[in-house]
Amino acid sequence: MQIFGLDIGGSGIKGAPVDLDRGDLAQERFKVLTPHPATPDGVADGVKEVVEHYGWTGPVGLTFPGVVTGGSTIRTAANVDKSWIDTDARALFSARLGGLPVTVVNDADAAGVAEMHFGAGRDRRGTVILLTFGTGIGSALFVDGALVPNTELGHLELHGHDAEKKASSKAKEDEELTWEHWAHRVHKYLAHVEMLFSPELFIIGGGVSRKSHKFLHYIEGIKAEIVPAQLQNNAGIVGAAMHAAEKDG
Repeated sequence: MQIFGLDIGGSGIKGAPVDLDRGDLAQERFKVLTPHPATPDGVADGVKEVVEHYGWTGPVGLTFPGVVTGGSTIRTAANVDKSWIDTDARALFSARLGGLPVTVVNDADAAGVAEMHFGAGRDRRGTVILLTFGTGIGSALFVDGALVPNTELGHLELHGHDAEKKASSKAKEDEELTWEHWAHRVHKYLAHVEMLFSPELFIIGGGVSRKSHKFLHYIEGIKAEIVPAQLQNNAGIVGAAMHAAEKDG
């Protein structure tokens, strides 16, 4: 079974048809840059471009980098334009895609669901936290496999700042940090999250997951197991498609 998955991020909009039997992309993903400012109309145009690249005419699952309530209403917009707040995202995207059935879910929640079903969290019980390091830091919290949605742990305060302002991969790039220096910031952040939630497992997702060999060995003293996401930066696309299939079926 194939469903289209699309992942909206602060820097890029990427998507592809997903083979839900394998939990992997059915075709090579296509990506466009997120417009700046990332307004609803601008992002919707990018979404349309990605979907039309494949000539797709079925259900589409989309992720959004913020809190999504009721399956459609955007409540936060940390790394996109503030005009997203209170937008009916499902109606917006469906209209732009010519009436195709659309579902919308938090981006990290989608990535987490994919990793729990097909990847590093498969068959894991207890408390599991996936953290995506990209333009910001997204989070997905699971207790015995059940998702606690919209946690937004990247906005925890750490040393007087939003944690993502200091420990996201964007912060690493903007400040030209070495992997070791950045890993020390990630360690402080993980220690803070661990103090609050005592997880058995941290899954590190986002684009940095494919470079885990460059920084994970610097992170010491965390009691929880720490592993890179197995689906790497495709987890959000796969999770978006899973969400769409669940709602469509």
